Amino acid sequence: MKQWIEKIRSIPRWGWAIGLFYFALQYGLYRLGAYLSRVLGTVSYAFEWKIAAIDDLFPVVPIFSVIYLFSYVFWICAPAAASLTKKRNFINYIAGLSLAYLIGFLFFIFLPTYMDRVKENLMTAAAGQDLFSRLLRTIYEADGSAMAFNLFPSYHCLISTYCYLGVRKQPEISRGFRIYSLVMAALIGLSTLLTKQHYIVDCFGGVAISLFCYLLMNRLDPGKRMSRTS
Repeated sequence: MKQWIEKIRSIPRWGWAIGLFYFALQYGLYRLGAYLSRVLGTVSYAFEWKIAAIDDLFPVVPIFSVIYLFSYVFWICAPAAASLTKKRNFINYIAGLSLAYLIGFLFFIFLPTYMDRVKENLMTAAAGQDLFSRLLRTIYEADGSAMAFNLFPSYHCLISTYCYLGVRKQPEISRGFRIYSLVMAALIGLSTLLTKQHYIVDCFGGVAISLFCYLLMNRLDPGKRMSRTS
């Protein structure tokens, strides 16, 4: 525990600032994508990307609302932790994460998807008065209520996957935090399905975009060039 506290204290202020900035950026792009799809009219051909044989296997489990909401804390802390790694890795991390955000944003605008929560009986499932049902209802109400858009790709899966990829092989990051990041990325992905915020295709899409951007930046390696010139 003492080592964790010391690590947290060693994170530079700019690391926390970047974590907060990217948290705000993802929210802004998510909302802006929905707005632009309406302005451009692309929302008129939004489609439902559901695979009933798979998606209907996942029940609504309101307690996973806690994990779903905790993802926001994870997304702030992960870039802050990555700021402790070598400059080369951190630059590649930020470049890849930015590209992943952009790709997701373009999907929101030009290939919008939706979920009809009334048809899926989700508003009824979230009607309970226990704490977790209330949390789930709050999530739904903040995200379109009866009709949700911007499902593909799942930003929750996209960002959480990249948060893990950015630290997974970095010696400056403790093994415990790397394992924690992997577990959190998996739990957050599962939470998107068990809160019925996403379909399975959305989750795989988010993970695939993250992997693509991570591998691309490792290949292009902008961090190597920028480290040399600084």
